[in-house]
Amino acid sequence: MQLGKVRRPNGRVGVVLVESGHSFDLDMTRKPGVHTLADVLHSPDPARLARELIDAGSTSEPAGRQAYLAPVDRQEVWAAGVTYKRSKVAREEESKGAAQFYDKVYTAPRPELFLKATPARVVHPGEPVKVRADSTWSVPEPELTLVVSPDLRIVGYTVGNDMSARDIEGENPLYLPQAKIYKQSCSVGPLVTLAAKMPPLAGVEIKLTIRRGAAVAFEGTTTLDQLSRTPESLVEWLGKENAFPDGVLLLTGTGIVPPDEFTLKPGDAVSISISGIGTLSNPVV
Repeated sequence: MQLGKVRRPNGRVGVVLVESGHSFDLDMTRKPGVHTLADVLHSPDPARLARELIDAGSTSEPAGRQAYLAPVDRQEVWAAGVTYKRSKVAREEESKGAAQFYDKVYTAPRPELFLKATPARVVHPGEPVKVRADSTWSVPEPELTLVVSPDLRIVGYTVGNDMSARDIEGENPLYLPQAKIYKQSCSVGPLVTLAAKMPPLAGVEIKLTIRRGAAVAFEGTTTLDQLSRTPESLVEWLGKENAFPDGVLLLTGTGIVPPDEFTLKPGDAVSISISGIGTLSNPVV
């Protein structure tokens, strides 16, 4: 079972349940205090509540016909770094002077965590992500994204794109906020797979495809068994001395890094697929 947000023909935002290839509208007026997708996700039993909210007066639609919005309401989006060995090696190569710090954070108990985007800054599926004008070496970072409730439960999973300017971070690790946090640098979606419906994580595959015109400019895959930290431990660290009254989304790091000679260009198309969830696609500007 998956949940998501769509824009109705009248311009209003709706919440849908997706199952067996079909999308079902949820009537958010049927339960007191339930108004948003986040309200459903953060409930004690999201699957049960979603079924109770199915609008009996609407008909199902093929899920593929929907134009999904990012499954974010008021949640902040955070990210973890250097959680795959491939990412550790890439960061060491791009920042020779600070290589020891990437090695240390990869093996340290405390992970690297940073705020990636506020809700208004999240890019919807199908809308453009951006390469910084002052970067000459930028890449997408395909990441499993945890959907976390205010009481720090992992209630679901979605797809995330953590756009990164590798040359800016490589020049000086203290420039990470500029390399990672800028306009149109984060996209998530299209749907949230409820935690109970997600396949065993160790076998989940992440695939990145970058198309340039009619050709594939880069393609790579990894599996979540390469993730060096558990999702639960990342959430535990994120919640230390912090509070998320509206919940939070947490990108868990990337294990797919294009070769050093590759950089995104305007007009490229980025697709990130995660088994059990779906595909997040964005053009590049």
